Amino acid sequence: MFQWSKKVVKSVTFNPGVADESLLALVESYLEKQVDKTFSDLCKEALWQSLCVPESVKPVPQTTTAATDAVEQQIGKLQNQLADLEERFFAKESHRLEVMESQIMQLTQQVAHLAIMVAERPVIQYSSPTTSASATPVVEVVNNTYSPPPPPQEVDPVISRLSQFLDDF
Repeated sequence: MFQWSKKVVKSVTFNPGVADESLLALVESYLEKQVDKTFSDLCKEALWQSLCVPESVKPVPQTTTAATDAVEQQIGKLQNQLADLEERFFAKESHRLEVMESQIMQLTQQVAHLAIMVAERPVIQYSSPTTSASATPVVEVVNNTYSPPPPPQEVDPVISRLSQFLDDF
């Protein structure tokens, strides 16, 4: 009986003819689609099929199962890393959102305080003397709780955008 060494290399020759060239083109097309297979794998499969060897005797390619396991492990690691990254990202964004909400609350309180101060501010009115006997003008201090609204002015776009945020909260 013929003694095989551990690794035997056989070659396949494609001759310049229509049949061989079309077969070679089909082989190349198939191997481009099946990136996990080699020409050797394809030849072995064809030999198994042409020699009608039963499925139970055919060897299971170990390199593909080992490669698949390695890829699955890498996918698992990447999924864990992605989950960790998402968790850290959302925690950081949550903290930033809390800080922004706190700052908006402080600004709202400051605006309310300023509005109260403006409403309660005493209005000082100067009156001109009607008689020539008084040489100094008379100053009256009147504390009105209501003052007429100021004439409409152009709205600052930044203040307009901030007021939208304040309205939301």
